[in-house]
Amino acid sequence: MADSNENAGINPNRHSIPIKSILVTQPQPTTDNSPYLSIAEKHGIKVDFRAFIEVEPVPYKDFRKDKVDILAHTAIIFTSRNAVDHFFRICQESKIEMPADMKYFCISDQTAYYLQKYIVLRKRKLFVGEKTAKDLFEVIKKHKTEKFLFPCSNIRKEDIPEFLEANKIKHTEAVIYKTVAADLSDLDDVTYDCIAFFSPSGITSLFANFPNFKQNNTRIAAFGPTTAKAVRDANLELDIEAPMPNAPSMTGAIEVYIQEHKQGTKNE
Repeated sequence: MADSNENAGINPNRHSIPIKSILVTQPQPTTDNSPYLSIAEKHGIKVDFRAFIEVEPVPYKDFRKDKVDILAHTAIIFTSRNAVDHFFRICQESKIEMPADMKYFCISDQTAYYLQKYIVLRKRKLFVGEKTAKDLFEVIKKHKTEKFLFPCSNIRKEDIPEFLEANKIKHTEAVIYKTVAADLSDLDDVTYDCIAFFSPSGITSLFANFPNFKQNNTRIAAFGPTTAKAVRDANLELDIEAPMPNAPSMTGAIEVYIQEHKQGTKNE
């Protein structure tokens, strides 16, 4: 990733420079109604998408080394589609069928809906949080006698394990996939006015690929408090932080920044 100018460090006057290009560190949307495309059209901004992290499966032979007995558990916690996919991959490779009375606790409706790809859902065995892990905690508290299995990545937040430990709820953590830095070497000579990050892993990937990265004129956007902390811990200046009270989405926060700094549209 090329430096934004010839000087090292951060340009304190970068806010007066219009944002004309944004790199979104996520995969290309599969639909044509992405809110990023609306920003691009409204403000004449070039928006590119590039996943900064990749997911690798933990091989079944490595999973077996951890001696996790899936069927010794009565409930499973899912926090993402990746967790669902790789859990059932492990089940298939180990020739395990989920018993009809297994209970599933999903962090959101989206994750619960995706679970239907693998099982027939019934109300009596599906429990869903509103959106965050904290929401799911209230649901789990009502089922403290279950023995939970938490399939996850090698990089995950501490909130769920800490909650289970603090409430003395029986559980097992199973690493079934790995989050690794994507190869971004083709971006070495590319400069963006704004880079939008959505996880601490994205920041890790940035410096894994470009250890000498200098922010200079680049505006840094971050979604969520853990991502914001990772930005600051990397000695970068955080310019756009989402969610905001008046802008719950990343695109909304970027729009607010553009308006606050009176950056021109393509019609000006």
